[in-house]
Amino acid sequence: MKKILIPICVVATTLVACVCYFSLKKTSDSSISSSGLEDISNAGKSNEPNVFHSKVYFTQDISPEGLLKVYSKVSKNIGGRVVIKFHSGEPKGPNLIPREMVKALYDAVPNSTLADTNTLYKGARYTTEEHRKTIHINGWDEFAKVDILDEEGTVNFPVKGGRHFKEVSMGGHLANYDSMIVLTHFKGHTMGGFGGSIKNIAIGCADGRVGKKQVHAVTAIGTWPKGEGFMENMVESAKAVVDHFAPRIVYLNVLRRISIDCDCVGTYAEEPKVRDIGILASDDIVAVDQASIDLVYKLPEKEVDELKERIESRKGLHQLKYGAQIGLGSREYQLEEIN
Repeated sequence: MKKILIPICVVATTLVACVCYFSLKKTSDSSISSSGLEDISNAGKSNEPNVFHSKVYFTQDISPEGLLKVYSKVSKNIGGRVVIKFHSGEPKGPNLIPREMVKALYDAVPNSTLADTNTLYKGARYTTEEHRKTIHINGWDEFAKVDILDEEGTVNFPVKGGRHFKEVSMGGHLANYDSMIVLTHFKGHTMGGFGGSIKNIAIGCADGRVGKKQVHAVTAIGTWPKGEGFMENMVESAKAVVDHFAPRIVYLNVLRRISIDCDCVGTYAEEPKVRDIGILASDDIVAVDQASIDLVYKLPEKEVDELKERIESRKGLHQLKYGAQIGLGSREYQLEEIN
């Protein structure tokens, strides 16, 4: 594996063909055996098969049409001024959600706007001016309005039931919207272990100068803490966003080009070993991230060993455990495959 010094954030095969229902229990916070995605129907079934806590929809069709199909299953509460929270990415990032998929969603949702925030680390998205250039390079402004949420200031969102925060500083424009669609490229992450919907809004909605420093708990000497404490900070930041928009917020995880690295690494990201899996949709942020983890962990060990090491060495699964503990969502869910 290549080893590159980078900045800090920078630093299946066969499923049943008809509509299927599974009750999947949470993955443990330690290693999970992998026997192949084809065994998902026998994996982690609930001891209480008639009790379902959340619904997650799944399609293997990674295309504009597939994205719209799963979105249609969760879209009933979305309306008014809609913000599509996505990751604008570093210039020419190889693993970003394809533009045609993002465009299809944008075009299908009336009164919608793509949005992201500036970064805490210095780079191609550190200032609004630099970020606008990156947005143009990656082609997002060719078909959509793109809002840099912290371009004109910040807003504090309260954290209900948090242990670490009473409020988190978010991009000020976030308060201008009525609904949110969280469009996420699911992948590994240098600090979070994995980047799903929780990470997308926890860090991605926090403003670049104050909120991200809160979530990362960056010290005066520039230390960036890791481990369970960081996971809990992310979860509480995500909860502030979810509580603000609920029930008018949904989550779409695209399991494609699943590198061990985040899209903030850009062209330096490790080439993915993990196969493309599909797209998941839910109105439960913990359930959609849990389902993403479960689908990845059912693949053969040789395919996912590096990603699992990244996730577990960073205590990434604690995002899911803590999220369930503070009422962000449920780790138990019903999975429905749609064709």
